[in-house]
This record gives sequence, C-alpha cells and structure tokens, in this order.
Amino acid sequence: MKKNEPREVVIPSREEVAREREKLRNRSRFRRNLFSTLGFLAVVAAVAVLISTQFFPVIQVSGDSMEPLLEDGEILVLQKTEDLETGDPIAFYYQSRILLKRVIGTAGDYIDIDEEGNVYVNGELLDEPYVRDKSLGECDIELPCQVPEGKLFVMGDHRSVSIDSRSSQVGFIGQEQIMGKVAFSVWPLDRIGIVK
Repeated sequence: MKKNEPREVVIPSREEVAREREKLRNRSRFRRNLFSTLGFLAVVAAVAVLISTQFFPVIQVSGDSMEPLLEDGEILVLQKTEDLETGDPIAFYYQSRILLKRVIGTAGDYIDIDEEGNVYVNGELLDEPYVRDKSLGECDIELPCQVPEGKLFVMGDHRSVSIDSRSSQVGFIGQEQIMGKVAFSVWPLDRIGIVK
C-alpha cells in the first residue's frame, strides 16, 4: 500500500477566479432574465385571452351564407357592442353554433319581402348593394312582421343559401344571443381590413 502522498494544491489566479465569478453571475442573470421574460409572456397571454373573450372575440367563418362579404375559412375579430344598426354584420349564437348574418331590422321596425325578393323596412325599399341574390326562397314566417323589443331581424347576404330570420327555426335574434359586431378580418392576408 502506498502512503497518501501529498497532493499538489493548485491555487487559481486572480483572472481565473474573476472568470468563474463572471460565469456564475451570467448564469444567475440569464435565469433571472428567463424567468422575468416567461412571467411577462404569461401575463401578456392572459391579458390577450381576457381581451379576446370579453371585448374582441375571434371567430372563423364556416359556410357561405355571407358571401361575398365573408368567405368560408376567414378569421374575424368581433366588437362587443349593443349599439347595432341596420346593415351591421353580426355573429350570434344559435343552438350550439355561431352564425354570421346582417342586421336588417331592429326593435320596432316593420319588415316585408315582396314576391320579387325585395326587402322593405318600415315601408321603404332597403338599399342592399352587398347581397348576392334577391330574398327568394324559404320563408315560413308571416310578413310583414314587426321586430319585437330587444330583438333583431337578420339575413345572410347570400340569400338563396342562408337560413336566417325568414325561417321560424331561427326567428328574431335576442340581445343575449349576440356575440358582437364583425369589426375586421385578420385572415387570409389578402382580406385583412375593416368589414362593413
């Protein structure tokens, strides 16, 4: 057996000690910055989720009942508001789905549709440059009709395929069903902009 031989003790130089200290400081600084950045991103994400659910919901168009204004697959940002007018495109809950339609009449308005598919609000022909076709097709409600208090009469722009307030299945839309007014499109890129 060998006796324990004395080991040579290496004493680091000042420069080596300074380099090691700097490495430790940098590691500590990196961790602090990482946790600070992750915390900031978590707060930003939480605020974004809160804003998108409470003030500006984001939805995707499914179907063609609002063409040519809105196309299938388009991603929209809504504005939560109770101040809706004739002509505003809106999103609302219907059963377990979200539908997109245009406000045709508000509380107290009289709505009528003639044999040629022209829409009248309070006896005046509604100027509808946005419609794809006339309001012909399924209509199982009695016209003319008056929009009840707290309700809206809505129709899709692509009238021949739209199921809307002309059908007793959908009927008048209550304020509690409304998600919001369509504010702008964010996808696809060639359609980014304000929706009117």
